[in-house]
Amino acid sequence: MVTATNVDATAVNTIGWLSAADRTIVVPVYQRQYRWDIGACEQLLADIRAVADLDDRHMHFIGSVLSSASGQGEDAELVLIDGQQRTTTLMLLVAALHHTVRDVEPAMADELQRVLVHAKDRSRTKLRPHQAWAAVFERVVLDLPLSDTEQRDSRFDDNYAFFRSQISLDEAPRIWRGLQKLEHVAITLGAGANAQQIFESLNSTGEPLRDHELIHNYVLMGLTHAQQREIESAYWQPIEQNTGEAIADFWRQYLTMTTGREVTIVGGRGVYDAFRHVFPRWEYADLLRAADEWRALSRVYRTLLQPSQAPDAEIARHLGYLNTFGSKMYPLVMRAYRDFELGTLDRAELLATLEMVQALLVRRSVVGTGVDRLVARLCRAREGGPEELVTAISRITPSDERVAVALKYSELPHASYILGRIAGVDGTGELDLEHVFPLAPGDAWSGDGVRTWAAYSEDEQNSHRALAKTLGNLTVLEEELAQRAFDRSFPEKKALYARSAVPATADLAKAPSWGTAAIAARSQLLTARFVEIWRRPGGPAIDDDGLTPILDAVRRRGWPAGWQREWSYVEYCGEHWEVHDVKHLFNRIFKRLWADSRGSVLTYSARRGGPVYTAESWNGQWDRLDDDHSLYMGWDSSYMLSAVQGVLDEAGLAPEVFVKYSYIGDAM
Repeated sequence: MVTATNVDATAVNTIGWLSAADRTIVVPVYQRQYRWDIGACEQLLADIRAVADLDDRHMHFIGSVLSSASGQGEDAELVLIDGQQRTTTLMLLVAALHHTVRDVEPAMADELQRVLVHAKDRSRTKLRPHQAWAAVFERVVLDLPLSDTEQRDSRFDDNYAFFRSQISLDEAPRIWRGLQKLEHVAITLGAGANAQQIFESLNSTGEPLRDHELIHNYVLMGLTHAQQREIESAYWQPIEQNTGEAIADFWRQYLTMTTGREVTIVGGRGVYDAFRHVFPRWEYADLLRAADEWRALSRVYRTLLQPSQAPDAEIARHLGYLNTFGSKMYPLVMRAYRDFELGTLDRAELLATLEMVQALLVRRSVVGTGVDRLVARLCRAREGGPEELVTAISRITPSDERVAVALKYSELPHASYILGRIAGVDGTGELDLEHVFPLAPGDAWSGDGVRTWAAYSEDEQNSHRALAKTLGNLTVLEEELAQRAFDRSFPEKKALYARSAVPATADLAKAPSWGTAAIAARSQLLTARFVEIWRRPGGPAIDDDGLTPILDAVRRRGWPAGWQREWSYVEYCGEHWEVHDVKHLFNRIFKRLWADSRGSVLTYSARRGGPVYTAESWNGQWDRLDDDHSLYMGWDSSYMLSAVQGVLDEAGLAPEVFVKYSYIGDAM
């Protein structure tokens, strides 16, 4: 029998492992800085709560911790090679729990203290981070006062404050029970082991699991073998067959549809993390109901990808039109089509929705305005009913006037789609895009059969070129005719246009000549038809293209250190606020709602465990709301933005609050 002498790997109870011996757990200098944010802490706490409520047979595995041992006795150290982030976060959670119970639950407090500090020297924490931030960590864990020059401004402070805010005295035994049910594999290296090679082996074991694969494992984990087989064959395999290579996009767009929030991709796992948040652990009957919906929506998704499968020819045609613009509106259309299948939306309403969405997309394309981060707000609006959806689409659909200017002077996007619908052609598969005035005319080209291109002045040539790709100069023409018309003068093309079965193209044969005046006249004529086909819904136009609804606002990654102007301004219920960063918006929103909608603030804060408290229970940055309530200001910016969104949603004001990203914000 051969044994490994340089590596010891053992499954251990995590709290027992942390409490066991008076050794120091050291973070080596080459490790990265502590980076877990409140979102990760929230997930950890949710996992601990979930396992605490299960019977004693259930434990929660948190992965592996790789370390190497050095020294003996009081100098014994365990050097963390992999596992710093989890270990540090657990220490902060234990510290928050300890400080919550230390004055009222001495027995629990002693057990918690054994995790945090050495038995013989309670001024030394068991975990010693990198020396650059060790003093900050020890101050947080040991609850030491700040010096006159210090501020609580670190991830240690943020995450400790989050845990402290979330754990009430009544819940402390539950959290402690969950903590004691954590397990990990402790891998300890001997003197001859290659730490870097083992670290790379643990973290580079082939292609990482993708979001939909993580969702698949998460759904099946914990089920019996028979249940896994049923879910796999009856639900998961049909979902895979329906969505094919687009399965990852299906889940992302499904979650956007379900939550009304854009799914942010961070580190490649945003979809999976959003799925876990929407679907915590469930009973098997609940899973079956959810899986039935997933399967049905995957069939709808297949129809969106392949519109010809739709049994209704007109609906199929409009779904095909929508695919001109890609899949960004799938979450909204997927829900509308599913409601049509269920009979809660009639055929006329579905077609009206498809037309409105096309009008939104084509108009924004024409004026050069993007459609990123729009669909979530439309999904939210649709939940409020048809009128809210019309209002929401209307607000972000450019006006007839803006469209007319863009069509006259700008390159026409999606030209075949636009010209085909204007001409009443059902599909343009056998038609070519034709430039009446060619993109690169030869010297002999003529618009009237008299003057040649070489005789045009430089200004005349430039004015023609500027309009070459605009609506007025474009048409669709049968492929065989288009080949013969290529590079010919306009008088020669007229005979070919007259033979076209496309009415809008045949009409060109009636024009006596072709130049900038003819292009402008035709542009005006076709623009009138454009705004009839793609009508802007709702009332008077509201130009908010540069504004982002607060529920769709995100922290920009890579923000420059010290930069304080993330937003140019904020619009709050019709008021213009010169507020330029998350922290000041957080403070102003909570203070304003404390005056205008105190009940909403208290309800939100009670549900989320903050950020408003009746006592300043720990050291940090506080702002008084009144004699009995304080607002904690020491959160990280992501938590603050989430709290702003949540409390405005609670107060029913989220649809009336917008941010305008600054120039540098847009660039990022």
